[in-house]
Amino acid sequence: MKLVSDLVTFGETMLRLSPAGNERIETAGEFEVRAAGAESNVAIAAERLGTPSTWLSKLPDNPLGRRVAGELERYGIDADPVWTEEGRQGTYYLEQAGKPRGTNVVYDRANAAVTTAEADEFDLEALRDAEVFFTSGITPALSATLAETTATLLKTASRAGTTTAFDLNYRNKLWSPSEAKETLTALFDSIDVLVVAARDARQVLDLEGDAETLAETLGTDHGFETVVITRGSAGALAWHDGEYHEHDAYETETVDPIGTGDAFTGAFLARRIDGDGVSSALEYAAATAALKRTIPGDIAVVTPAEVESVIGEQTSDISR
Repeated sequence: MKLVSDLVTFGETMLRLSPAGNERIETAGEFEVRAAGAESNVAIAAERLGTPSTWLSKLPDNPLGRRVAGELERYGIDADPVWTEEGRQGTYYLEQAGKPRGTNVVYDRANAAVTTAEADEFDLEALRDAEVFFTSGITPALSATLAETTATLLKTASRAGTTTAFDLNYRNKLWSPSEAKETLTALFDSIDVLVVAARDARQVLDLEGDAETLAETLGTDHGFETVVITRGSAGALAWHDGEYHEHDAYETETVDPIGTGDAFTGAFLARRIDGDGVSSALEYAAATAALKRTIPGDIAVVTPAEVESVIGEQTSDISR
């Protein structure tokens, strides 16, 4: 008998291959391999902070797919993929460097097994029994089938009274702003909590104004319960029940920025599930995101004590 998870997420997890140091992909002799995916990152962050979490997906039944599931399970989440003999394991290559070269991502995810995932392949009771169901705008960008599956899962969870959370998570290597807007706005009726970067609200949703304006416009136009606008180093702002809540980003020395947004979202959802108010959840999310930037890989391997220490240090600095 499966345990009921408070948080259920759905999406693709790839294998991330990274050359050591600042080596180039085309000349590297060795690659570090890690599991990496927005929705599994969110599930792990929440799990690490005390929220039982499940990740749903579809994986090839081969050593690469089993590598993904095994790695995610080691972080404590219930990895519950559909196994298939068809399709492949998606990967991406991450080449990191400073200016002027910068960071480069090369995707190799065509024909991934997850692109064929259909809603009736999953245990839908897991969504109905959860406190929160989460997915992101990356998932429907991967195939027409996944766009339909994402819509069905969100509707299923919403109709069951499960809170639905969604990160717009626009990726310009997957689709154009106009394509994203058409597909994603069609999902909005089934979403309670929207997380969106300010730049994506402007570029993809064609909105204008500061964070407060963006949040209120989205909330009132689409009936969201909560809208969280992320602004990178400028922190985040949330609109909830007609009120604004804001928190600055914590100072951090960045080792690896990939997955910062997922850590933020996982922590925010974890604290809301635990009963925290929006302001407290934002504080916790900002601290978790800061810690993530100090950790190699996509995953926020953090503890509640570490997050609370970051918050405590900031409070101490302010009171001096």
